[in-house]
Amino acid sequence: MSNIKEFKALRPKKNLVKKIAELPYDVVSSEEARKIAYGNQYSFFHISKPEIDLSPEVNIYDDIVYETGKKNLTKFIENEYFLQDKKPALYLYSQIMNGKQQNGLVACVSIDDYVSNRIRKHELTREDKERDRTRHIECLNAQTGPVFLFYKENSSKKILYEKALRIKPVYDFIASDGIRHLVRIIGDSVLIDAFKKSFVHDIFYIADGHHRAASATNVALNRRKINPSYTGNEEFNWFLGVIFPHDQLQILAYNKAVKDLNGLTKEEYLSKISQNFTLKKTGIKSPQALHQFSMYLDSEWYTLVPAFNISNDPIDSLDVQILQNMLLDPVLGIKDPRTDQRINFIGGIRGTQELERLVDSGDYQVAFSLHPTSIEQLIAVADADKIMPPKSTWFEPKLRSGLFVHLLD
Repeated sequence: MSNIKEFKALRPKKNLVKKIAELPYDVVSSEEARKIAYGNQYSFFHISKPEIDLSPEVNIYDDIVYETGKKNLTKFIENEYFLQDKKPALYLYSQIMNGKQQNGLVACVSIDDYVSNRIRKHELTREDKERDRTRHIECLNAQTGPVFLFYKENSSKKILYEKALRIKPVYDFIASDGIRHLVRIIGDSVLIDAFKKSFVHDIFYIADGHHRAASATNVALNRRKINPSYTGNEEFNWFLGVIFPHDQLQILAYNKAVKDLNGLTKEEYLSKISQNFTLKKTGIKSPQALHQFSMYLDSEWYTLVPAFNISNDPIDSLDVQILQNMLLDPVLGIKDPRTDQRINFIGGIRGTQELERLVDSGDYQVAFSLHPTSIEQLIAVADADKIMPPKSTWFEPKLRSGLFVHLLD
């Protein structure tokens, strides 16, 4: 069974919420965070990326970084930028982007469900990043960023979400990127219990926040070792999540640009591609269907369609894997896209104009626009206990950090 529970969120004062809320710590660099937070003492980056308050020469994994985060969180509480709810509650977090709304239930989810694979993953975590967030959570004694989760919606919870949507929002603001964010407090015990019971038979899937989930679990397991008489009810046994119905989510493509043609002339390169793909100049910048690719080369857009049978394997049928197996590796010589410095990944939110800019600048020679991975493909990979290729999905909009903090005692 999947377990969720209510908690007493540490939340911003209403008049400060727009100044506090920021993008997740891992979608901006330290330098970008410094610029965003400049002149804003309320920015949540002072807590989620505390290196911005230190010299750029300081190693981001230095002890002083985590100590600064702890000091800043304490300051936010003492200055009452944050206030903790007196009663445990669930929360409804709504986001509206380009007229499309998605509604997520904010709750604490069990680390035991993560360990037992009832919370399913589709990405590998990097040891350095996992260690970083583990130290951050441990030092601050708090989880400062939610894990973006979803479940397979079958209309069974629709009435519960509709009831929650009738609650008056405590926050309603439009962020600098134009996305509207609304938060409602679900304090009614009957509705809370109904939500908790409704998820008993569900599997949760991580959309975004694999390192946050793994790190929170690391902290909990470490504390269990230190406290062998733990009951399971302690706050460290739970991590902060926002749970969405799968059919409300939007996945954008993760596009790619490559710096050179692996020593090939344009004619040789096109000839090699034609061995596995039908190739046509179409001017189409974004694929219209799965298993089609748009390629920008020498100021022209081509459409590529595989000239081979597509595998039924949940990994090999992904467009990112098809491109890797049939073009990036054999033609462009990119064996490991995780480490090869010749390839760059561009989130679909930046549009195909960014691909054109990169290639037209001369820094890159070719770029590929992909069709987004579908939510059903992600579920198939996670259910098969497999791992997506790197940079396969870009969920948008991103959850704002700083709206909810989960204190571990």
